[in-house]
Amino acid sequence: MTVMGIDLAARERKASGVCLLRGKRVKTLLLHTDDELVALAKQVRPALIAIDAPLSLPPDRKSIHDRTGTHLRPCDRELLKRGIRFFPVTLGAMRSLTERGIRLKERLQAEGFRVVEVFPGGAQDVLGLPRKHHNLDGLRKGLRRLGLRGIPDDATHDELDAVTAAYVGWLFLRGKAEVLGEEGDGIIMPLPSPFIAVKPKQRAR
Repeated sequence: MTVMGIDLAARERKASGVCLLRGKRVKTLLLHTDDELVALAKQVRPALIAIDAPLSLPPDRKSIHDRTGTHLRPCDRELLKRGIRFFPVTLGAMRSLTERGIRLKERLQAEGFRVVEVFPGGAQDVLGLPRKHHNLDGLRKGLRRLGLRGIPDDATHDELDAVTAAYVGWLFLRGKAEVLGEEGDGIIMPLPSPFIAVKPKQRAR
């Protein structure tokens, strides 16, 4: 059973990190376009696709360009309650990422794939891993301590977030993750783990 993790870039000219996770064996790569991502999914036929990008809008907004509604979704409010930092879907460049994420989700679902939203930075907080911007090598080592094999020494930060995304999807399929909000418009987060791979450094405010 394969899980596909995608650390989606806001625009196609920038590479998106991709991870194919079979069991705990990792393969990472970088792709640019939605066509490339959909083609890979159709080739691999993963059981689940976990995307690091907002895949839904706040409930009272009809489009990302609607500026009259709220900025937060129910799942975002739950992240706030748990002290997990994130960028709202309506903020600056996040609007482009949200627009692309929703479009890609709809394409993949039309092909019959099960697609969920994940948040690697928040998942790394729960799992005791440092976020990529604070300690990239520590994140790589922490993912390996979780038992993930095949992570390249030169994996980019986008690829490591894609590995995290795939791992959260892997946990979800095994009943070891939860949905904040509803699965169709919520975020999948790992349940608190009895093992902590790496103690995260204090995050800057």
